[in-house]
Amino acid sequence: MTGGTKAVSLAAAHRDVLGAAVQAIGGAERAGQVEMADAVADSLESDHHLLVQAGTGTGKSLGYLAPALLWLVRNPGERIVIATATLALQSQLATNDIPAALDAVESVTGERPRHAILKGRTNYVCMLRLREGTAQDQGTLIPASDLIESFRSSPQSSPESALGAEVVALREWAEDQAGQGGLADRDDAPSHTERAWAQVSVPVRECLGAQRCPYGAECFVENSRDVARAADLVVTNHALLAINAMHGGTAIPEHGAVIIDEAHELVSRVTSAASADLTPQLIERVARRALTYLDDEVALDLLESANTFRTALDNAALERVEDPDGRFVTACDAVRNAARAAVSAMTGEDSQTPDRRQTTAALKEIFDIAERMAALNTHDVVWVADRDRFGREARVSPLSVAGLMRSHVFAEHTTVLTSATLKIGGDFTAIASSVGLKDSERVGSTAVRNHVGPDEAAADDLEDRPIPWRGLDVGSPFEYRRQGILYVARSLPPPGRDGLSDASLAEIAELLEASDGRALGLFSSRKAAEAAAVYTRKRLPQLTILCQGDAQLPELTRRFIADERASLFGTLSLWQGVDVPGATCQLVIIDRIPFPRPDEPLTVARQRAVTQAGGNGFMKIAASHAALLLAQGSGRLIRRLSDRGVVAVLDSRLVTARYGTFLKASIPDMWQTTDRQVAVQALRRLSGLS
Repeated sequence: MTGGTKAVSLAAAHRDVLGAAVQAIGGAERAGQVEMADAVADSLESDHHLLVQAGTGTGKSLGYLAPALLWLVRNPGERIVIATATLALQSQLATNDIPAALDAVESVTGERPRHAILKGRTNYVCMLRLREGTAQDQGTLIPASDLIESFRSSPQSSPESALGAEVVALREWAEDQAGQGGLADRDDAPSHTERAWAQVSVPVRECLGAQRCPYGAECFVENSRDVARAADLVVTNHALLAINAMHGGTAIPEHGAVIIDEAHELVSRVTSAASADLTPQLIERVARRALTYLDDEVALDLLESANTFRTALDNAALERVEDPDGRFVTACDAVRNAARAAVSAMTGEDSQTPDRRQTTAALKEIFDIAERMAALNTHDVVWVADRDRFGREARVSPLSVAGLMRSHVFAEHTTVLTSATLKIGGDFTAIASSVGLKDSERVGSTAVRNHVGPDEAAADDLEDRPIPWRGLDVGSPFEYRRQGILYVARSLPPPGRDGLSDASLAEIAELLEASDGRALGLFSSRKAAEAAAVYTRKRLPQLTILCQGDAQLPELTRRFIADERASLFGTLSLWQGVDVPGATCQLVIIDRIPFPRPDEPLTVARQRAVTQAGGNGFMKIAASHAALLLAQGSGRLIRRLSDRGVVAVLDSRLVTARYGTFLKASIPDMWQTTDRQVAVQALRRLSGLS
């Protein structure tokens, strides 16, 4: 904490900070933002957890930053962690919202808390890879930027040449960072590909640790941790929060409270962090790396275990593995035993080189994954999946992350979850139970639970103290019923498995013609998006139709924003990742209700667990998943007070199926119609065609 001290009244002082921050960015007071700030302040003071839905346009970042920073001023020595799902929000916080909030709290209190951004290990350059993984040609006198340009502009250049030039540039930049005391954060690096970054970073498991690494004193990761330990406010991501929970609080500095933004993504990100996969190619790659250090017999067993594993995968059904006596488990046992023998052989030397230690760590990871898969633990889901280009792989994920979140986040830290979409089906219950909070613990609740699923069971397994929480919806400053129309194409037949019907394609073209482009098409599959793009380009050649896959998504988004009459069609990454206010997006098309694939093993396992516990697996898992995506997708339309438009859902089940009411309760409260001509005429008026 830096600065002097001013006398500040405790009563609603966070409102003074919020007002100063909003004024500094040229904003206006919003009732929902003030209500949110009041609730966050109360949560931090009372130790009650808070789930707060703050609709688009509320200004939720400042809504939690103002009370959080004031709490830090009042509680010297404490620390608050903010966790986001996306790098985009992390960047927005770091460059815009946090500086404005810090200026505001300093103007009110005379104190200025310190803040830091903390990312996962692979987001920083590894000094060992940088110094000892350098290729022989790195001493070139040609500047890296010139080298990259020459490679990319030469028609004879190969992908390998461009890759080499990128690695040269990254090494040059990282050395500059080391000399200047920087952190070598990937976001600040020169333009590069994933393959190039892999040459200068290291997987988490292969990190030697600062004590063993010859460059530990200069380690960028350790330096970033030191900066975070010196900060009062630390901004990180959901994945690192999960890793911290799984590994005894070693990834993030000690803290008193957590604010989780983009909380609708939390379960998905934590599940990913707690998951693992195993392929024959990985086993073979690590085995070849270890050949130098292993006896022939041990090395041969390891390589043969990869072949055994490949055969088992090729003969397995693409579904959850449940037979403990089957070929898959036998193959996992073989990999585990071979990896154990290799690890034992590798750790026998008193003096080990860095490469030997890293290879041992990679072998240990294979051992751990194979052992976990072979166990077929009831709390895990193990299955075989097919990859388009690289053959089959085995995957393992937790059936639920509720127990982890309850015992290692909520039980240890005052926690605030916030998002524009936390109420699924009109209530907080689904999100709360998915992270380990019980409906009976909700402040003021009189709910009686009549069934449990895997999330509730995981929470019940923990004999812990009650964890009280509140749910609050502060609304949105937007007047959705005046600004938007929800059109459901009731006349269309329910979507089938064969892709978009001719009637659906014709409807898309009619809507697109009425809106004169200006559309964001959210499709359930790449095949559907491409089919719609081909059809509308032929039917409406005067319009620009961009489709995911035509170029990298950032480039497509840039072109979509730049050309007001352009339309952009794509899949899941567009449902949540595109923010285009104004006339560029006056029509959002959703081709079908975005239920998860009915044969996806993790979804099937979770639904079955709910059903076996006496609940409705379809509603709790599949319908809740669809409701969340519908809320996110339809929310792409109205991004500011002046926006107008139509959300068109081409799936009649939204108004004909019994679960339709549940799904619509998650969508912004727009004026609704099933009359196509009403939607078409509204779009024509907006586009100036009538």
